[in-house]
Amino acid sequence: MTTLPPLREVIARHGLSASKALGQNFLFDEQLLDRIAAIPGSLEGHNVLEVGPGPGGLTRALLRAGAQVTAIEMDRRCLPALAEVEQAFPGKLKVIEGDAMKIAPASLFDGPYHIVANLPYNVGTALFTGWLSSEAWPPQWQSLTLMFQEEVARRIVAEANTSAYGRLAVLAQWRSRAKLSMKVHRSAFTPPPKVMSAIVHVTPGTAPEGVSMRVLERVTEAAFGQRRKMLRQSLKGVPDALAALDKLGIDPQRRAETLSVAEFVAIARELTP
Repeated sequence: MTTLPPLREVIARHGLSASKALGQNFLFDEQLLDRIAAIPGSLEGHNVLEVGPGPGGLTRALLRAGAQVTAIEMDRRCLPALAEVEQAFPGKLKVIEGDAMKIAPASLFDGPYHIVANLPYNVGTALFTGWLSSEAWPPQWQSLTLMFQEEVARRIVAEANTSAYGRLAVLAQWRSRAKLSMKVHRSAFTPPPKVMSAIVHVTPGTAPEGVSMRVLERVTEAAFGQRRKMLRQSLKGVPDALAALDKLGIDPQRRAETLSVAEFVAIARELTP
């Protein structure tokens, strides 16, 4: 393994700056990056997908942890810096230039893998929900260790009857375990974002039987799309949903944020063909 120069030096040499349009914010603190790479547990010999590596700060930490890293980067300005990391860790890093929204992670690996990423703010939630949305379960990924704006992270781990609770919490928790692992102060980034960040760690759980992911998505989208309205109003456009409430003994005058994840699962089960 070749010793790499400090990230700040690499960025200055390549004339890199974080792109606001791409939702980029760079992390330079190697101790912090090593702590993030340790969240999934031992990565020695494991396949890891990283999305949006930028100049390669987290990439370095994952490689130091012994991972076999595949990184997807759409900003070609960062490719020369990543090529240097690739040379320093021969055979351990594969860089793909492309849009992670258009690449299925399962197409990149023959076996299980972890996803670890400081996600670009502008596509983070879309990527996350896409990784959660497979009908096949358990998924090929073994864990997700993802950095979000703290507000989004709290929505992922929120409990019912809280202001942060919504569709994202249900989708993240109905067959997975999601926890907030670490807060990251805005001052840790260059340039500092306007908001705080946090890292969420998600591992697959057991999927409830007889429930379609697509049906659950439709129910939660309708329920939380009009979250200030009672269920009898927000769910009236979902065929048979009101009859399912009646069968389950769920008061149609309740609002979406008062229903537990288990209650949403029960409704979706009733509506799954």
